[in-house]
Amino acid sequence: MRILITGASGTIGRFLTARLASEGHRMIALGRKPVDDIASGFSRYDLSDVAPGLPAADALIHCALHHAPGKFRGGEGQDPDLFRKLNVDGTKALFQAAKSAGCHKAVFLSSRAVYGDARRGETLVETDEPAPDSLYGQVKLDGERALEELADARFSGVALRVTGVYGVPPGTSDHKWSGLFASFRAGEDIEPRCASEVHGDDLADAVLRVLQMDGNGFDVFNVSDFLLDRRDLLKLLAERTGRDANLPERATTVPGVMDSSRIRRLGWQPGGLDRLKTFIGACRVTD
Repeated sequence: MRILITGASGTIGRFLTARLASEGHRMIALGRKPVDDIASGFSRYDLSDVAPGLPAADALIHCALHHAPGKFRGGEGQDPDLFRKLNVDGTKALFQAAKSAGCHKAVFLSSRAVYGDARRGETLVETDEPAPDSLYGQVKLDGERALEELADARFSGVALRVTGVYGVPPGTSDHKWSGLFASFRAGEDIEPRCASEVHGDDLADAVLRVLQMDGNGFDVFNVSDFLLDRRDLLKLLAERTGRDANLPERATTVPGVMDSSRIRRLGWQPGGLDRLKTFIGACRVTD
């Protein structure tokens, strides 16, 4: 397939582009500048475009998000109106342009944030009523609804509600825990935290499966692998490096955990804790 992708240079985009290209798909990065190391083509695009001119393609994957550097929740910074305008209006315009360009499917990278944080410790399923309690969660939900409104027999839409993504993105050397690992090895105090995670390669496999899925209209899938406490994560690192440091206390609260049984019925089999241990084993000791 000829696939357009936004956010190709980001963490998620790099995992997706590398995997789909390895499967023989021609990846066209949509953005402000080419991503020569991972994409096989480029077309200029920006979320501020009110009527994007997109090249003809079979499918679109939308990963891009306008946000303050390093932040998703709270990514609006000091300008929530711009955050909302680019990520909602820009996303609507993109989906319309993709449909006009002949794409028969669009995949939107949404987030667990659409459920909100009120249901800590509960199981979250796709049929639950969304209840975002952050602007980030709201714009992701608005993006889902924009795609649902356009979906029909010719243009199907899939929203993947994704949890935290770990792993080293192709073409880079750092990862989401690089700073955390350095602080831990330096003996600094680490704040307790528990979160749900999925490896970027497993997320890429989920995207590949929904691209290959038959059907029309609109659908939603949760994409999450396991719940991870920082204490357990850093204990694995300590065993890997042989360095003694104070482990943080176990977190006293846990987030709502997305049930991923629907995407698993498509054959999705994430790597679980074995993949996490492999990742830790491959980390540079100097990370």
